Amino acid sequence: MKLLTRPSELLSRETYNNNHKPVFQLPNPLTRSRETFWLNVRLEAQRFFIMTVGVVVAALAYSLFQVPYDIAAGGISGLGIIVNHFTGWPVGMIYLVMNIPLFVLGYFHLGRWPFVIRTVLAVLIFSITTDLFIAYAPTFLSVYPLTNDMLLSAIYAGLVGGIGGGLVYRASSTIGGTGILGRIIQQKTGVPLSQVYLYTDGVIVLTAGLIFGWEIALYALLTLFLNGIASDYTLEGPSNVRTATIITNAPQPVAQALMNELGRGVSQWQITGSYTGETRSMLMCTIYRPQVNSLKRIISQSDPNAFVTIGVAHQALGSGFMSLKY
Repeated sequence: MKLLTRPSELLSRETYNNNHKPVFQLPNPLTRSRETFWLNVRLEAQRFFIMTVGVVVAALAYSLFQVPYDIAAGGISGLGIIVNHFTGWPVGMIYLVMNIPLFVLGYFHLGRWPFVIRTVLAVLIFSITTDLFIAYAPTFLSVYPLTNDMLLSAIYAGLVGGIGGGLVYRASSTIGGTGILGRIIQQKTGVPLSQVYLYTDGVIVLTAGLIFGWEIALYALLTLFLNGIASDYTLEGPSNVRTATIITNAPQPVAQALMNELGRGVSQWQITGSYTGETRSMLMCTIYRPQVNSLKRIISQSDPNAFVTIGVAHQALGSGFMSLKY
Protein backbone atom coordinates (compact mmCIF):
# COMPACT_ATOMS: atom_id res chain seq x y z
CA MET A 1 0.00 0.00 0.00
CA LYS A 2 1.46 3.33 -1.04
CA LEU A 3 1.70 5.96 1.67
CA LEU A 4 0.19 9.34 0.81
CA THR A 5 2.57 11.97 2.07
CA ARG A 6 1.95 15.01 -0.12
CA PRO A 7 -1.07 17.27 0.57
CA SER A 8 -1.90 17.24 -3.14
CA GLU A 9 -2.13 13.45 -3.07
CA LEU A 10 -4.26 13.56 0.07
CA LEU A 11 -6.75 15.87 -1.58
CA SER A 12 -6.89 14.05 -4.91
CA ARG A 13 -6.85 10.37 -3.94
CA GLU A 14 -8.76 7.95 -1.74
CA THR A 15 -7.34 6.15 1.26
CA TYR A 16 -7.74 2.36 0.97
CA ASN A 17 -7.90 -0.42 3.54
CA ASN A 18 -6.30 -3.81 3.10
CA ASN A 19 -9.15 -4.99 0.86
CA HIS A 20 -8.56 -2.03 -1.46
CA LYS A 21 -12.03 -0.57 -0.72
CA PRO A 22 -12.44 3.16 -0.23
CA VAL A 23 -12.71 4.18 3.42
CA PHE A 24 -13.47 7.84 2.82
CA GLN A 25 -13.17 10.48 0.15
CA LEU A 26 -12.77 14.16 0.79
CA PRO A 27 -15.62 16.21 -0.73
CA ASN A 28 -14.85 18.03 -3.93
CA PRO A 29 -15.42 21.79 -3.46
CA LEU A 30 -16.49 22.13 -7.09
CA THR A 31 -19.10 19.38 -6.71
CA ARG A 32 -20.44 20.96 -3.52
CA SER A 33 -20.69 24.42 -5.09
CA ARG A 34 -22.42 22.95 -8.15
CA GLU A 35 -24.97 21.17 -5.95
CA THR A 36 -25.57 24.36 -3.97
CA PHE A 37 -26.04 26.31 -7.17
CA TRP A 38 -28.67 23.93 -8.56
CA LEU A 39 -30.41 23.78 -5.18
CA ASN A 40 -30.69 27.57 -5.18
CA VAL A 41 -31.96 27.51 -8.76
CA ARG A 42 -34.64 24.98 -7.83
CA LEU A 43 -35.73 27.01 -4.80
CA GLU A 44 -35.92 30.22 -6.82
CA ALA A 45 -37.92 28.45 -9.54
CA GLN A 46 -40.37 27.18 -6.92
CA ARG A 47 -40.69 30.66 -5.43
CA PHE A 48 -41.24 32.21 -8.83
CA PHE A 49 -43.94 29.66 -9.67
CA ILE A 50 -45.76 30.20 -6.36
CA MET A 51 -45.43 33.97 -6.74
CA THR A 52 -46.84 33.88 -10.28
CA VAL A 53 -49.81 31.77 -9.24
CA GLY A 54 -50.49 34.07 -6.29
CA VAL A 55 -50.27 37.24 -8.39
CA VAL A 56 -52.62 35.83 -11.04
CA VAL A 57 -55.15 34.80 -8.37
CA ALA A 58 -54.95 38.26 -6.77
CA ALA A 59 -55.40 39.94 -10.17
CA LEU A 60 -58.38 37.70 -10.88
CA ALA A 61 -60.08 38.71 -7.62
CA TYR A 62 -59.30 42.39 -8.23
CA SER A 63 -60.59 42.49 -11.81
CA LEU A 64 -63.68 40.27 -11.35
CA PHE A 65 -64.95 41.44 -7.96
CA GLN A 66 -63.48 44.84 -7.04
CA VAL A 67 -63.18 46.85 -10.24
CA PRO A 68 -66.77 46.32 -11.54
CA TYR A 69 -68.22 47.77 -8.31
CA ASP A 70 -65.51 50.35 -7.49
CA ILE A 71 -64.64 48.54 -4.23
CA ALA A 72 -61.47 50.49 -3.44
CA ALA A 73 -60.23 48.43 -0.48
CA GLY A 74 -57.12 50.46 0.24
CA GLY A 75 -53.68 50.25 -1.28
CA ILE A 76 -52.46 51.29 -4.71
CA SER A 77 -55.11 49.01 -6.21
CA GLY A 78 -57.76 51.13 -4.50
CA LEU A 79 -56.14 54.31 -5.78
CA GLY A 80 -56.14 52.76 -9.26
CA ILE A 81 -59.92 52.34 -9.09
CA ILE A 82 -60.34 55.98 -7.99
CA VAL A 83 -58.07 57.32 -10.74
CA ASN A 84 -59.79 55.08 -13.31
CA HIS A 85 -63.14 56.57 -12.28
CA PHE A 86 -62.00 60.06 -13.32
CA THR A 87 -59.69 59.28 -16.25
CA GLY A 88 -60.82 55.96 -17.72
CA TRP A 89 -57.21 54.77 -17.87
CA PRO A 90 -56.65 51.00 -17.45
CA VAL A 91 -56.35 50.16 -13.78
CA GLY A 92 -53.44 47.78 -14.41
CA MET A 93 -51.42 50.53 -16.08
CA ILE A 94 -52.27 52.95 -13.27
CA TYR A 95 -51.12 50.38 -10.71
CA LEU A 96 -47.79 49.93 -12.50
CA VAL A 97 -47.11 53.67 -12.87
CA MET A 98 -47.94 54.40 -9.22
CA ASN A 99 -45.54 51.70 -8.07
CA ILE A 100 -42.51 53.15 -9.89
CA PRO A 101 -41.60 55.72 -7.18
CA LEU A 102 -42.18 53.03 -4.56
CA PHE A 103 -39.66 50.79 -6.35
CA VAL A 104 -37.06 53.52 -5.92
CA LEU A 105 -37.82 53.88 -2.21
CA GLY A 106 -37.74 50.11 -1.76
CA TYR A 107 -34.39 49.87 -3.52
CA PHE A 108 -32.74 52.21 -1.02
CA HIS A 109 -34.53 51.04 2.14
CA LEU A 110 -35.67 47.41 1.75
CA GLY A 111 -32.98 45.30 0.15
CA ARG A 112 -31.60 46.78 -3.06
CA TRP A 113 -31.77 44.60 -6.19
CA PRO A 114 -33.19 41.33 -4.76
CA PHE A 115 -36.19 43.24 -3.44
CA VAL A 116 -36.62 45.34 -6.58
CA ILE A 117 -36.39 42.42 -9.03
CA ARG A 118 -38.99 40.28 -7.25
CA THR A 119 -41.35 43.18 -6.67
CA VAL A 120 -41.07 44.49 -10.23
CA LEU A 121 -41.84 41.03 -11.63
CA ALA A 122 -44.86 40.67 -9.35
CA VAL A 123 -46.20 44.14 -10.19
CA LEU A 124 -45.70 43.61 -13.94
CA ILE A 125 -47.57 40.29 -13.85
CA PHE A 126 -50.35 41.80 -11.73
CA SER A 127 -50.76 44.85 -13.97
CA ILE A 128 -50.76 42.89 -17.24
CA THR A 129 -53.09 40.12 -16.05
CA THR A 130 -55.50 42.65 -14.50
CA ASP A 131 -55.92 44.56 -17.75
CA LEU A 132 -56.20 41.29 -19.71
CA PHE A 133 -58.90 39.96 -17.39
CA ILE A 134 -60.87 43.22 -17.58
CA ALA A 135 -60.57 43.35 -21.38
CA TYR A 136 -61.44 39.72 -22.15
CA ALA A 137 -63.55 38.52 -19.21
CA PRO A 138 -66.81 39.84 -20.76
CA THR A 139 -65.98 37.84 -23.89
CA PHE A 140 -65.25 34.51 -22.22
CA LEU A 141 -67.77 34.71 -19.38
CA SER A 142 -71.46 34.35 -20.04
CA VAL A 143 -72.18 36.75 -17.17
CA TYR A 144 -69.97 39.71 -16.26
CA PRO A 145 -69.74 40.75 -13.49
CA LEU A 146 -70.16 37.29 -12.01
CA THR A 147 -72.77 38.50 -9.54
CA ASN A 148 -75.03 41.51 -9.14
CA ASP A 149 -74.78 41.22 -5.35
CA MET A 150 -72.19 43.70 -4.09
CA LEU A 151 -71.90 41.90 -0.76
CA LEU A 152 -70.86 38.68 -2.50
CA SER A 153 -68.36 40.64 -4.59
CA ALA A 154 -66.85 42.22 -1.47
CA ILE A 155 -66.59 38.85 0.29
CA TYR A 156 -65.02 37.00 -2.62
CA ALA A 157 -62.71 39.90 -3.43
CA GLY A 158 -61.32 39.64 0.08
CA LEU A 159 -61.11 35.85 0.26
CA VAL A 160 -59.73 35.15 -3.22
CA GLY A 161 -57.45 38.18 -3.15
CA GLY A 162 -56.16 37.17 0.28
CA ILE A 163 -55.34 33.68 -0.95
CA GLY A 164 -53.36 35.19 -3.82
CA GLY A 165 -51.56 37.61 -1.51
CA GLY A 166 -50.71 34.81 0.93
CA LEU A 167 -49.13 32.77 -1.86
CA VAL A 168 -47.07 35.79 -2.89
CA TYR A 169 -45.86 36.28 0.69
CA ARG A 170 -44.99 32.59 0.95
CA ALA A 171 -42.71 33.12 -2.04
CA SER A 172 -40.89 35.87 -0.08
CA SER A 173 -42.23 38.50 -2.44
CA THR A 174 -44.79 41.32 -2.49
CA ILE A 175 -47.16 42.86 -5.03
CA GLY A 176 -45.81 46.30 -4.24
CA GLY A 177 -48.26 49.05 -3.38
CA THR A 178 -48.58 50.61 0.05
CA GLY A 179 -46.90 47.52 1.53
CA ILE A 180 -43.56 49.02 0.46
CA LEU A 181 -44.38 52.38 1.99
CA GLY A 182 -45.71 50.74 5.15
CA ARG A 183 -42.54 48.72 5.71
CA ILE A 184 -40.35 51.80 5.23
CA ILE A 185 -42.42 53.84 7.70
CA GLN A 186 -42.32 50.97 10.18
CA GLN A 187 -38.53 50.75 9.96
CA LYS A 188 -38.02 54.49 10.32
CA THR A 189 -40.55 55.22 13.07
CA GLY A 190 -41.08 51.92 14.89
CA VAL A 191 -44.86 52.20 14.44
CA PRO A 192 -46.41 48.68 14.19
CA LEU A 193 -47.00 47.58 10.61
CA SER A 194 -50.69 46.89 11.23
CA GLN A 195 -51.12 50.47 12.44
CA VAL A 196 -49.32 51.87 9.40
CA TYR A 197 -51.61 49.88 7.09
CA LEU A 198 -54.62 51.14 9.04
CA TYR A 199 -53.58 54.72 8.33
CA THR A 200 -52.65 54.30 4.65
CA ASP A 201 -55.55 52.04 3.68
CA GLY A 202 -57.95 54.01 5.88
CA VAL A 203 -57.23 57.24 4.00
CA ILE A 204 -57.85 55.52 0.65
CA VAL A 205 -61.10 53.90 1.82
CA LEU A 206 -62.22 57.27 3.22
CA THR A 207 -61.49 58.92 -0.13
CA ALA A 208 -63.42 56.18 -1.92
CA GLY A 209 -66.35 56.77 0.42
CA LEU A 210 -66.40 60.48 -0.45
CA ILE A 211 -66.35 59.68 -4.18
CA PHE A 212 -68.43 56.49 -4.55
CA GLY A 213 -70.62 56.65 -1.44
CA TRP A 214 -70.32 55.35 2.11
CA GLU A 215 -72.05 52.06 1.38
CA ILE A 216 -69.28 51.10 -1.03
CA ALA A 217 -66.72 52.23 1.56
CA LEU A 218 -68.27 49.80 4.07
CA TYR A 219 -68.01 46.99 1.53
CA ALA A 220 -64.38 47.98 0.95
CA LEU A 221 -63.64 47.68 4.69
CA LEU A 222 -65.18 44.19 4.65
CA THR A 223 -62.98 43.23 1.70
CA LEU A 224 -59.90 44.62 3.46
CA PHE A 225 -60.67 42.66 6.62
CA LEU A 226 -61.32 39.34 4.84
CA ASN A 227 -58.23 39.85 2.69
CA GLY A 228 -56.03 40.00 5.78
CA ILE A 229 -57.61 36.87 7.30
CA ALA A 230 -57.33 34.83 4.08
CA SER A 231 -53.77 36.03 3.50
CA ASP A 232 -52.64 34.99 7.01
CA TYR A 233 -54.37 31.62 6.68
CA THR A 234 -52.71 30.93 3.33
CA LEU A 235 -49.31 32.11 4.58
CA GLU A 236 -49.23 30.15 7.85
CA GLY A 237 -51.71 27.34 7.19
CA PRO A 238 -54.47 26.05 9.45
CA SER A 239 -53.77 26.14 13.16
CA ASN A 240 -53.89 22.44 14.11
CA VAL A 241 -51.18 22.54 16.77
CA ARG A 242 -51.46 23.46 20.45
CA THR A 243 -48.75 24.15 23.02
CA ALA A 244 -49.46 23.29 26.67
CA THR A 245 -47.58 24.85 29.59
CA ILE A 246 -48.05 22.99 32.88
CA ILE A 247 -47.01 24.21 36.34
CA THR A 248 -46.91 21.20 38.66
CA ASN A 249 -45.42 19.71 41.83
CA ALA A 250 -45.48 16.25 40.25
CA PRO A 251 -43.43 16.69 37.07
CA GLN A 252 -42.34 13.08 36.65
CA PRO A 253 -45.80 11.43 36.80
CA VAL A 254 -47.32 14.11 34.54
CA ALA A 255 -44.50 13.97 31.98
CA GLN A 256 -44.43 10.17 31.96
CA ALA A 257 -48.20 9.96 31.44
CA LEU A 258 -48.09 12.48 28.57
CA MET A 259 -45.25 10.62 26.85
CA ASN A 260 -46.85 7.20 27.30
CA GLU A 261 -50.44 8.04 26.34
CA LEU A 262 -49.98 10.83 23.78
CA GLY A 263 -46.57 9.86 22.43
CA ARG A 264 -45.32 13.44 22.72
CA GLY A 265 -42.06 14.75 24.10
CA VAL A 266 -42.07 16.94 27.22
CA SER A 267 -39.58 19.65 28.25
CA GLN A 268 -39.04 20.58 31.89
CA TRP A 269 -37.74 23.61 33.80
CA GLN A 270 -37.42 24.46 37.47
CA ILE A 271 -39.14 27.78 38.22
CA THR A 272 -39.82 29.96 41.25
CA GLY A 273 -43.17 31.61 41.81
CA SER A 274 -42.80 35.36 42.37
CA TYR A 275 -45.82 35.58 44.70
CA THR A 276 -45.29 32.46 46.84
CA GLY A 277 -41.55 32.03 46.44
CA GLU A 278 -42.09 28.29 45.99
CA THR A 279 -40.02 26.22 43.61
CA ARG A 280 -42.10 24.20 41.15
CA SER A 281 -41.64 22.54 37.78
CA MET A 282 -42.85 23.84 34.44
CA LEU A 283 -43.53 21.38 31.63
CA MET A 284 -44.10 22.22 27.99
CA CYS A 285 -45.70 19.84 25.50
CA THR A 286 -46.72 20.35 21.85
CA ILE A 287 -49.75 18.36 20.68
CA TYR A 288 -52.28 18.24 17.88
CA ARG A 289 -55.64 19.95 18.42
CA PRO A 290 -57.65 16.68 18.78
CA GLN A 291 -55.36 15.69 21.67
CA VAL A 292 -56.33 18.66 23.89
CA ASN A 293 -59.07 16.86 25.82
CA SER A 294 -56.85 13.83 26.37
CA LEU A 295 -54.09 16.10 27.67
CA LYS A 296 -56.44 17.74 30.17
CA ARG A 297 -57.67 14.36 31.36
CA ILE A 298 -54.13 13.04 31.82
CA ILE A 299 -53.04 16.08 33.81
CA SER A 300 -56.14 16.06 36.02
CA GLN A 301 -55.47 12.40 36.88
CA SER A 302 -51.74 12.87 37.49
CA ASP A 303 -51.86 16.20 39.37
CA PRO A 304 -55.28 17.74 40.04
CA ASN A 305 -53.57 20.85 41.49
CA ALA A 306 -51.57 21.63 38.36
CA PHE A 307 -51.92 24.97 36.54
CA VAL A 308 -52.30 24.60 32.76
CA THR A 309 -52.34 27.07 29.88
CA ILE A 310 -53.01 25.89 26.32
CA GLY A 311 -52.01 28.18 23.46
CA VAL A 312 -52.51 28.16 19.70
CA ALA A 313 -49.50 27.50 17.48
CA HIS A 314 -49.61 27.75 13.71
CA GLN A 315 -46.96 25.18 12.93
CA ALA A 316 -44.81 22.53 14.60
CA LEU A 317 -41.74 21.42 12.67
CA GLY A 318 -39.45 18.55 13.55
CA SER A 319 -39.70 15.08 15.07
CA GLY A 320 -43.28 13.86 15.29
CA PHE A 321 -44.68 16.75 13.26
CA MET A 322 -44.10 18.31 9.85
CA SER A 323 -40.68 18.00 8.24
CA LEU A 324 -38.31 20.89 8.82
CA LYS A 325 -36.98 20.62 5.26
CA TYR A 326 -37.80 23.61 3.05
